[in-house]
Amino acid sequence: MAGPSRPGLVHVREAAGRLQGRLHFTPVLTSAGLDRLAGRRLFFKCELFQKTGSFKIRGALNAIRSLVEDSKNTGGELPRAVVTHSSGNHGQALACAAQAEGIPAYIVVPWTAPDCKQAAIRAYGATLVPCEPSDKSRAETAARVVQETGGVMVHPNQEPAVIAGQGTIALEVLEQVPDVNAVVVPVGGGGMVAGIAVAIKALRPDVKVFAAEPRNADDCYQSKVKGELTPNPHPPDTIADAVKTSIGPNTWPIIRDLVDEVLTVSEEEIKQATRLVWERMKLLIEPTAGVGVAAVLSEQFRAVPRDVENVCVVLCGGNVDLSSLTWLTDLPGKVE
Repeated sequence: MAGPSRPGLVHVREAAGRLQGRLHFTPVLTSAGLDRLAGRRLFFKCELFQKTGSFKIRGALNAIRSLVEDSKNTGGELPRAVVTHSSGNHGQALACAAQAEGIPAYIVVPWTAPDCKQAAIRAYGATLVPCEPSDKSRAETAARVVQETGGVMVHPNQEPAVIAGQGTIALEVLEQVPDVNAVVVPVGGGGMVAGIAVAIKALRPDVKVFAAEPRNADDCYQSKVKGELTPNPHPPDTIADAVKTSIGPNTWPIIRDLVDEVLTVSEEEIKQATRLVWERMKLLIEPTAGVGVAAVLSEQFRAVPRDVENVCVVLCGGNVDLSSLTWLTDLPGKVE
């Protein structure tokens, strides 16, 4: 797909126009119990209630609608196919968006991806192509599929139309929480935090943007510390499967310039935060969404000045792999 490598506010607003009426305006919820634990007012942007169960449909649908618009404007044909690689959520989203336009979708997925996400991709009519669980294998397999199908690559986090689509979250947050002082966003490839940062810093430069990631997959943190793009040296081992991928050449400059700080959390903190949200808020978030919650409850966040009082945490998705929960699989009388 062609377009600017670094989308701006105008592109985020154009994305909002394309998505209007096609997606859910997800709610912002609160929890007095979690407020007490954090010592601040927390607002949770519930993207787990979004279509396909995560924020990813925003970027995927904006990319697909952009392709459709281009074909109409040029009098050309729709793409033969769209291709991407994904740990699961973007794959579901692109498959859903492509199905709505009658475009075949090929989704390259690490064989380690949760079964529930692989099944959902197939349910949207896409062809699933397995690969090894590494950024290199994902990229190489996707490139091969593009060549074989003559399809268009829609990168899960480096495609500008995807970044702009994810940025629409920020437009909604500023409307729903006008007194917000900070936004905390889980980061994997960086499409969501980059899009949100572009919109936030253009409209409300006083609002802090924090990226949150597992300490076991801290490429974003390392990149900020070193001042240069520093990918994960090997496939990370983390329960937060949706943020195992590294930030890339299009998201890194935005993160470098616009994200205020990167917070890292341990696997134990992620598990505890995820369970807290399940128990206190009755929201079935996936562990990747728990990364942001863990960050605002961390000792590191306590060092953030107290005038950062109203904090919005993006609960990015709810595609939980229930079969990985040992307490569930150990229950007698399992229902198929």
